[in-house]
Amino acid sequence: MTWASWTTVGIHALPDTVRTEEIGVLNGDLTIHTTWSEDLAHVAVQHTGSSDWYTMAGSPVPCPSEEASRSFHQAVVEAVRGGERADASLEELFAAAAPADPQTPQRDGS
Repeated sequence: MTWASWTTVGIHALPDTVRTEEIGVLNGDLTIHTTWSEDLAHVAVQHTGSSDWYTMAGSPVPCPSEEASRSFHQAVVEAVRGGERADASLEELFAAAAPADPQTPQRDGS
């Protein structure tokens, strides 16, 4: 089984940006973790430094590749930081982050 994961710490979430399945809305200093396996990207979030993780509403999202899941993770991070897509669903963020041609690798420089 192939898998990959990414974690971004210290993201300031604006009010009503991050919704979870378990407890509703989270605000403040957050950590986002994306795990990709078996063509699904699972997104979890926590208050930075906490031991409790919560599933972001809409997770998991179908995701065909490790590379696509990395781009998706970055799109979620940017949305939580308050970018123009902060109100987008996870599926909308995936569609916006997907490479135009899945055969052509794209790097975001981070």
